[in-house]
Amino acid sequence: MAFNQEQQIVSGTTAPDTATTAPAMDGEAQQIEVYGAREHNLKNISIKLPRYKLVVFTGISGSGKSSLAFDTIYAEGQRRYMETFSAYARSFMGGLERPDVDKIEGLSPVISIEQKTTSRNPRSTVGTITEIYDFMRLLWARTAEAFSYVTGDKMVRQSDDQIVNHILENFSEKRLVVLAPVVKGRKGHYRELFQQIRKMGFIRARVDRELVEITPKMQVDRYKIHDIEIVVDKLVVKEEDRFRLSGSIQNALTHGKGTALVLDADTNQTHFYSRHLMDPATGIAYDDPAPNSFSFNSPYGACPVCNGLGEIQEITEETVIPDKSLSIRRGGIAPLGEYRDIWIFKQIEALFKHFKASVATPIKDLPADLLHILMYGLEEDLEVSTKKGNYVVEFEGIIHFLKGQMESDSDNIRSWIEDFTQTSVCPECNGYRLKKESLHFKIDGKNIGELSVLDINKLASWFEGLEDRLSERQNVIARELLKEIRKRIGFLLDVGLEYLSLHRPVRTLSGGESQRIRLATQIGTQLVGVLYIMDEPSIGLHQRDNERLINALKDLRDLGNTIIVVEHDKDMILQADYVVDIGPGAGIHGGQVVTAGTPEQMLQAGTTTADFLSNRRGIAIMREKRPGTGKSLRLIGATGHNLKNVTLELPLGKMICVTGVSGSGKSSLIHDTLYPILNTHFFRAKRDPLPYKKIEGLEHIDKVIEVDQSPIGRTPRSNPATYTGVFTDIRTLFAQLPEAKIRGYSPGRFSFNVKGGRCEACEGAGMRTIEMNFLPDVYVPCEVCKGKRYNRETLEVRFKGKSITDVLDMTVEQAVDFFDSQPRILRRIQTLNEVGLGYITLGQQATTLSGGEAQRVKLATELSKKDTGQTFYILDEPTTGLHFQDIEHLSDVLHKLTNKGNTVLIIEHNLDLIKVADYIIDIGPEGGDAGGTIVATGTPEEVVAAGKGYTAKFLKEELETSHYRESEEA
Repeated sequence: MAFNQEQQIVSGTTAPDTATTAPAMDGEAQQIEVYGAREHNLKNISIKLPRYKLVVFTGISGSGKSSLAFDTIYAEGQRRYMETFSAYARSFMGGLERPDVDKIEGLSPVISIEQKTTSRNPRSTVGTITEIYDFMRLLWARTAEAFSYVTGDKMVRQSDDQIVNHILENFSEKRLVVLAPVVKGRKGHYRELFQQIRKMGFIRARVDRELVEITPKMQVDRYKIHDIEIVVDKLVVKEEDRFRLSGSIQNALTHGKGTALVLDADTNQTHFYSRHLMDPATGIAYDDPAPNSFSFNSPYGACPVCNGLGEIQEITEETVIPDKSLSIRRGGIAPLGEYRDIWIFKQIEALFKHFKASVATPIKDLPADLLHILMYGLEEDLEVSTKKGNYVVEFEGIIHFLKGQMESDSDNIRSWIEDFTQTSVCPECNGYRLKKESLHFKIDGKNIGELSVLDINKLASWFEGLEDRLSERQNVIARELLKEIRKRIGFLLDVGLEYLSLHRPVRTLSGGESQRIRLATQIGTQLVGVLYIMDEPSIGLHQRDNERLINALKDLRDLGNTIIVVEHDKDMILQADYVVDIGPGAGIHGGQVVTAGTPEQMLQAGTTTADFLSNRRGIAIMREKRPGTGKSLRLIGATGHNLKNVTLELPLGKMICVTGVSGSGKSSLIHDTLYPILNTHFFRAKRDPLPYKKIEGLEHIDKVIEVDQSPIGRTPRSNPATYTGVFTDIRTLFAQLPEAKIRGYSPGRFSFNVKGGRCEACEGAGMRTIEMNFLPDVYVPCEVCKGKRYNRETLEVRFKGKSITDVLDMTVEQAVDFFDSQPRILRRIQTLNEVGLGYITLGQQATTLSGGEAQRVKLATELSKKDTGQTFYILDEPTTGLHFQDIEHLSDVLHKLTNKGNTVLIIEHNLDLIKVADYIIDIGPEGGDAGGTIVATGTPEEVVAAGKGYTAKFLKEELETSHYRESEEA
């Protein structure tokens, strides 16, 4: 295909009508036409995309797929939507910048579903963002039955007439005292309350089960717990006095806020009555349930101990005294550190002197009662004698002192305290997040918290046929609610998320999981005529679940929508209606449409993508696997989350892949159990691992490095050069240049974060922020340095004719050639190039890097360090966002790392990387509760031969079409 650099027009043949789509109205555009797109690296391309089809954008990483899909098509759609608002409304929302494109025609309303995790809020759960939990709250509020949290008996509700009739039937001719409860189980002197009761005309009260006359200055012991009831009436129960009894009961219910007590004067027994739900045996009453009674984000429903979070931060003896073999003088109390001349150590020393103990004694040898006082304080003040006289020691205890500091206004103090806290399940609500009253409303014997922790599969089963287990009244109310709940649960099942629970916090979801949840929500909206743009929805999905995801996308298309998916997944590309391959290279080498058409047409093209898809090219497998070091690391008895007492054996010196269907327990075993154990052992990290029995073989490795997809920095000042450390070497090089030495410049002169060499107008940011009050802030290039970050004097120092700014603007590829004579700098930049990041610039803002790019920057940083050959690397889905060609580069890099004797452990779904591993650990067989066991282990060939689990089936097909190479070529 020939390319015109000035303007490239691709009008590929649209796919045949394989889907049932909404017929276009007369005059409605059948295509989305993009003309002259130049955003980022796009080279003035023009393309026509069919509407009402599933369109896949593919191409190597950095080729311009996202620039076309998100930064051009989506950005323009969003801008046009904003323009439909009035000028007044737009003044509050701010305008959007027009993307660099000549024009786009045939554009529908656009919805973007990206990989970004939906929320970092600990209160946001799968149930809340899918709205399933909201419908369940309404269902429980309207149909659930209440039970007493003391006796377990069903609660009853009585009207005023029912109460009067009950008293007349059961207490005829008896002497009764009608009481209105106003205080129950609370401390206080209640002087004002007694005065208020007298003003209302009542002269008697029952205080702590004793009838008393209220005096003008009456009060009770403020430090004791009290029950106070107003004496409303004393009477003998007779039918002819019904009117009097009815008035007294109504009066008591009014003052008792819906609750009244009747005291049998002869037997001294109390009987409770309530307009609300009440337990007749104990007198416990519940407020009438409302939807917010079951919301952990509302004070009406949230557990009072954990405030609806389901977990609490505890300070324990173990966190305060991690090493009991140390003495207090040598820093045994971790928050205080080693002994020094400050107030708290003087208090401790005086305390120890009184108990005839020494602060130089190891803590493990101290008396138990003294250790308890040290942690929790004295029950009463202690008078201590010294040479200078007597003085009083008021010692509150280390743990109480730290708990007090948790409420500090200082972020630094709170951050310091967090180092000595550990998270545990709330003992009040058992992690359900709701108050005990809310957890005793049940439908078919289940409270809403118990259902929230079930996986979606089990939840769907429980709701199936629920009508048959409900009363006729409940059925009438619940019919429509159950329909909505089942529909939404069905959408989650359709996108392969059956292993999640409604209780799962959104912040713990992967990018792919949160994206699929939003996809399920969009399917539920049943919108028509919308353009959906998605960013690799297959991330984190096993091949078994991929088919369901593709079918879900096709269902969305069949409603009458257009779907654009930026994707590298082989199945997704081959099942699309239309494929756009962007390339041919990355960065400045990309930005062109290589081919566009149906998958069949694309496979005939001689592109890199087509070669990999048609098996004309592939990632070769080593015929013989590495023998490893002969040693292993054994993790025994892992039981966290859904893990079922797993014993994991990892052969060292090999490339290991941990596989399994989504939700099978891979992350629980590796990320949440193994990594925290290793990190704590080598680096004294604070994060607690999930439960396990023991670990063996730690002496065979010397450090652990986790390479995840979290950003390398959260501000525009972070970039690949600063993260990898190469910028320090570059600044040192510039400081050693003759011109810099003459001027007396140090390396700090060439930092844009330090005063001196940077432009002070923008403080080295290159951009200036213009505050627009109620409009969004506007970012403009600094008018002083023109975006170069440095002042004129600094930029006058040049290496090979290039200033420090010119170097930051270089791509990694250009920098490799530029610094070929500087081995220290070259080594670090070369590794960035080797992991396929030759197209990014050294000074590219960290906030603009994708998760996959950030992970490869981290990987390159580790590769550039001198290793010992005993390092344990952990990578979580490093193929995310990578094209087949990039995976080939990544595979070579990981092989090099392993060949040095290191162990590389990868959590992965991509078969291209799994098949080249030395050893596979397959976890499953299913997700959620049906997973959590090791299904198969061994080489890829051994796992296939065993035939257990889903991975074996798909891996077998992959191996049959793969190329092999001899091991020494690796």
